[in-house]
Amino acid sequence: MLTSRLTEKSQTTIPKAVRRALSLRPGDNLAYTVHADGVVTVARAGAELEQDPFAAFSEWSSKEDEEAYAGL
Repeated sequence: MLTSRLTEKSQTTIPKAVRRALSLRPGDNLAYTVHADGVVTVARAGAELEQDPFAAFSEWSSKEDEEAYAGL
């Protein structure tokens, strides 16, 4: 089992074996999926996220959000 420690700023170092397995390099984006059973999977984010840095926030985008902030 690989582990890492979370700092006071909620940062962690990704273990070398994980970086190698995902072919990660500095500046790469990660995608996290939280499953109903509490398991979290981590993957190297696809090209669509790398081109749009705000794509990760799409899960918070809703009709209600658009209506609430339409006048701002």
